[in-house]
Amino acid sequence: MLNALTFAVPKGRILEEALPLMARAGVVPEAGFHDKHNRALSFACEGSDMRLIRVRAFDVATFVAHGAAQCGIVGSDVVEEFAYPDLYAPVDLDIGHCRLSVAEPVGQADTSTHVSHLRVASKYPSLTRRHFEQQGVQAEVVKLNGAMELAPGLGLASRIVDLVSTGKTLKDNGLVETSTILQISARLIVNRAALKTDERVAALVERFRALVSEAKAA
Repeated sequence: MLNALTFAVPKGRILEEALPLMARAGVVPEAGFHDKHNRALSFACEGSDMRLIRVRAFDVATFVAHGAAQCGIVGSDVVEEFAYPDLYAPVDLDIGHCRLSVAEPVGQADTSTHVSHLRVASKYPSLTRRHFEQQGVQAEVVKLNGAMELAPGLGLASRIVDLVSTGKTLKDNGLVETSTILQISARLIVNRAALKTDERVAALVERFRALVSEAKAA
């Protein structure tokens, strides 16, 4: 008997957008998944041998890359940040759109264009360093997992690199977006070995791919 497939999903905004698509693909979590008071992290799926785990977005990539989960959904920012060789992102789900951008205090942009070294607050050290290296700037990244917008005002960093959707949070904190590093959307990700050895994974990829194609054609 085959082991249950483990499907990893992130907490938060992407999950809310992904659930209807997942349902059409046959990935339907048990009722307890939707109970806000339920502290469980692993759930059965209705009508299948699949198991759903709900973890932090960065951990979705780690679980799938290491084979603890065979499939998952996560933003392309996470895929690009980790660049795990055992991770494959075959389907752009065309949901969860936002961007990864550089932001700095209003009025600072005109005074700090020619620098060779910067301190930047971000939870994306790899993408941040790569972006500034391409501009000939050495970026010292201060790793934060939240409240990024506070860093410039408190002298922790001169700039931040963070996800931006509407830009309202930046504006409310006296920051302005100065450049975009990456346009982001949610991706179906799979473990490369599982894709080769388990036909259920390949079938799931094809189901999601067909659903996205139908949505674009509609």
